[in-house]
Amino acid sequence: MTLAYSPNAAALLTFVVAGLLTALVVPQVRHLGLRWGLTDQPDARKQHTRPMVRLGGVGIVIGFSLALTLTWLLGGFAELEPSKDLLIWTTLAGCLCFFVIGLADDLFALPPLPRLAAQLAVSLVVWSEGVRIGSIEIPSGWAGQSSTLVQLPDWLSLLATVIWLVGITNAINWLDGLDGLAAGVSGIAAVGLLSVSFSLHQPAAGLLAAALAGSCLGFLRHNFNPARIFMGDGGSYFLGFALAAISIVGPAKGLTSVSLLLPLLILSLPLADMSAVIMGRLSEGHSPFHPDRRHLHHRLLRTGLSHRRTVLVIYAFTQWLASLALVLVNAEMRFLWLGLATAVLIWVLVSTRRALQSQDDLG
Repeated sequence: MTLAYSPNAAALLTFVVAGLLTALVVPQVRHLGLRWGLTDQPDARKQHTRPMVRLGGVGIVIGFSLALTLTWLLGGFAELEPSKDLLIWTTLAGCLCFFVIGLADDLFALPPLPRLAAQLAVSLVVWSEGVRIGSIEIPSGWAGQSSTLVQLPDWLSLLATVIWLVGITNAINWLDGLDGLAAGVSGIAAVGLLSVSFSLHQPAAGLLAAALAGSCLGFLRHNFNPARIFMGDGGSYFLGFALAAISIVGPAKGLTSVSLLLPLLILSLPLADMSAVIMGRLSEGHSPFHPDRRHLHHRLLRTGLSHRRTVLVIYAFTQWLASLALVLVNAEMRFLWLGLATAVLIWVLVSTRRALQSQDDLG
């Protein structure tokens, strides 16, 4: 019997192997980065105060790739339909291309516009190979008894897909401002996409999400505050594109009015943060790429929250939003997960308020 007959076992194995391999590989990457002097220097806009290796994305990609390779060798993708086979390979190729773009920026400090142009080019190729938002099924009645299928013209499909892929990628990249923040949020989002994909009978996309979640967890072993290594743009581009593409080939493939909301809901926090930052910069006459300290995590730090507390607050909101996505797709034990997520969110908010009050009393 192969893993093809047990999707849950395949997902669990993929998750565990990806986590273990990433946790083992990352220290080796850090050692090489220190030897070769490939470090990120501190400045007034950054939180770290000493040079840090920013090649952690290499470890994430290695752990992710090896875990999926093992799953494939054990038959985890054996039941994959031929039409979906190309989508999975295209998704993986796109992930690696975005990783290379980010890695080049880590090594050579590329200007923003060439990076954006490369992202758009890869997204165009990925769309041409079938990873696309092609149609939307909109219910006509209040209860969705009847529906209307809206087929997007190619130009609109291309526009929507490219904005989605590039937008999510850069939202995760811009979220990578505190130790463990981008990896944790991406890991939570990946777990949400894993659950949603399996609920919508998309096991191949679920396996990709499982590998991504495991890699994020393994990387957090070395990246949570105080971090010993950064993922760099290579890591954040890889995570962002993977989340965006998986949500297209999994939950959002053959879109309905509900499944269209799922990835948007799970990833709404980094998307909202990116949108607010862009609008703020444009309103002040700056470029959208102008560096500043107006991100959500910067605002939370200015309220007096500690580094770790800020990250935990954002984690709590992300896992609550992911649990809402499970409710929308009628996943098993959805209300149990929502209840647990709500309890975690309330606990984090209450403990955070008490921490702030304690600081005020001491002040």
